Amino acid sequence: MRSYKVIVTTVLSALAGAVVVVPAALSAPAQAAPPTPGPIVKLWNWNWNSVARECTDVLGPAGYGAVQVSPPSDSMSKVGSVWWDIYQPARYTLTSKFGDENAFRNMVNACHAAGVKVHADAVVNHMTGQGSRSYGGYDFGKYNYPGLYSSWDFHSPTCGINNGDYVNDGWRVQNCELVGLSDLNTGSDYVRDQIAGYLNKLTDLGVDGFRIDAAKHINPGDLAAIKSKLRGSPYIHQEVIQGDNEAVTPSQYTGIGDVHEFVYGRKMKEQFTGQIKWLSTFGQSWGLSVPSDKAVVFVDNHDTERNGSTLNYKYGAAYKLANVFMLAWPYGTPRVYSGFTWNNSEGGPPSANGGFVTDADCGNGRWTCFHRQMSGMVGFNRAVAGTPVGNWYDNGNNVIAFSRGGKGWVAINNEGGSVTRTFSTGLPAGTYADDLGGGSVTVGSNGAASVTVPAKGAVAIHTGGGPGPSPTPTVNPGEVAASFNANVTTYYGQNVFVVGDVEELGGWDPAKAVALSPASYPVWKATVSLPAGTAVSYKYIKKNPDGSVTWESDPNRSFTTPSGGAVTRDDTWR
Repeated sequence: MRSYKVIVTTVLSALAGAVVVVPAALSAPAQAAPPTPGPIVKLWNWNWNSVARECTDVLGPAGYGAVQVSPPSDSMSKVGSVWWDIYQPARYTLTSKFGDENAFRNMVNACHAAGVKVHADAVVNHMTGQGSRSYGGYDFGKYNYPGLYSSWDFHSPTCGINNGDYVNDGWRVQNCELVGLSDLNTGSDYVRDQIAGYLNKLTDLGVDGFRIDAAKHINPGDLAAIKSKLRGSPYIHQEVIQGDNEAVTPSQYTGIGDVHEFVYGRKMKEQFTGQIKWLSTFGQSWGLSVPSDKAVVFVDNHDTERNGSTLNYKYGAAYKLANVFMLAWPYGTPRVYSGFTWNNSEGGPPSANGGFVTDADCGNGRWTCFHRQMSGMVGFNRAVAGTPVGNWYDNGNNVIAFSRGGKGWVAINNEGGSVTRTFSTGLPAGTYADDLGGGSVTVGSNGAASVTVPAKGAVAIHTGGGPGPSPTPTVNPGEVAASFNANVTTYYGQNVFVVGDVEELGGWDPAKAVALSPASYPVWKATVSLPAGTAVSYKYIKKNPDGSVTWESDPNRSFTTPSGGAVTRDDTWR
């Protein structure tokens, strides 16, 4: 559920709802599996061109399993001044402020080519509460949508949901208007057919799953009936907010699909603004509303980041560390949230030309692009899937560490000073790249490693994650420190190396090439000590998961090292 500004007054606070249990007689197509391997990323309010680019350049290479995009249907228009107009659909054509149908189709195809599934946010509980013109230039009224719905397609007589209804009257939550929005009669076969037709159109375009908006305000029997009309088996996850002592519980929707676990984010805020030592027992016993295998978990979403119930990007390090924990801990299907920066909680994303969203730019300060900070942890999450927690450590306050089987290990420091100690990692001996960009960790034959965990920081390592970064070399007289920074797009499992004609770069032997670190992906980095005053030829190579090597195109790159000091090579793969 979300805060909408409606025709009557101001935006109401997020509420909850009540429903009845799905009748056993109702059946529906099988639920598709969650997007494994890899977590979901929610690119909220990104336009279709930007999502397509991000799938290709970042999400696919990082290993994200799916991207959740904003509602693609045409909506009432507030000319870009607010974010919530997209949750007031005017019709089911793909003429939203994020792009047209062709751009949407191209985005889906680009994401699929990068190995990323696409989930669409589906608003099917209601239509609008105000406005008369859509972004697609369509004229409508609150209960009149020419060619789609008329007044008899909505619950009648009209009524509004009151705060007390959430505990006392689940029927009203199902059948009355949510903050003044025209409530569709989802018990009607005609309405069900229109909704299913819209979702099937998206599926035909390649959409793999749906996030069902305001599912708590739709009778689960109605949702099951709509689902029975869908083609294929799209993955369904539903917005059902857990509230204290309410008539409806999220568990009443698990027969339809997975459910958003709102309690999870609240608990993350409690712990990461308190003491994270308690997280050793974190799980459903903490009051989480649905079991792990039915939960989509998140630190925040677009509603909770604004209503104060969870952490958000403004919390800085605590927010990042909570996301690290989410991707490292075995509970639910994790979803990383990435939206736009805001001071006005109702303000819309960067837009132009009547409110159409402009391309996301991760360098202009208007987009959080937080998912990029979690790219390394996505690889961790994939590597440790299905393994148990072990080797728990805490300092009695705000430093914790734990392993995941023999596949991964993480340490999280939510304190103000760095911590150096020897940890039991449970990993095989070797040197591992820090998934969070902090260098490398060397694990001894006994599984122990001496690690410095920075203040308000974390260290995470996993098996199969590629080579660790080369340590900063000791520069002797007659040598210079040469830094290689290569902007290279890879897919999950590929790694980048530099090889050249001097011994320090392997003498053109790929087996002796210098490994570059992906910690600053898509820029791969390493620093090598090279002879001073020497002409050097080099190239970048990709080592593929099957052991093959891909060389970049000719000609060789070349430079001459200076007589002393350091030199940096900033390159882009060709």
